[in-house]
Amino acid sequence: MNATGYITVHAYTSYAYLPLKDVAVSVTAPDGTAIAMRLTDRNGLIRPIEVPVPAKSASLTPNSGETPFTTVNLFARLRGYEQIEIMNLQVFADTTTNQNLEMIPLSELPGAWNQTEIFDTPRQNL
Repeated sequence: MNATGYITVHAYTSYAYLPLKDVAVSVTAPDGTAIAMRLTDRNGLIRPIEVPVPAKSASLTPNSGETPFTTVNLFARLRGYEQIEIMNLQVFADTTTNQNLEMIPLSELPGAWNQTEIFDTPRQNL
């Protein structure tokens, strides 16, 4: 890991695309080690999160045997909204991964006060 990739998010309410403030966003390594935590601003955005990743050269040669990205898990929480978990989010060197978080108000999901939407990103065949 001798390069850096970045993650940004845009959190908004479903359908209306209204930005959500104070969404707690945390990024962890696959083993659960915390990488960063942020709160969204009034525009539903966070400051970019830096993630150590393999060098860009790992993605230049096909079938090199090297994985040219780092996988992380992202969790988003805001009281009154469905929780979101994104597993295996891929981050590449010198690239910003932009993650949209469409958060559904729990009032639209009667009886689902603790429901979590889980997304698992399939591994890219590079």
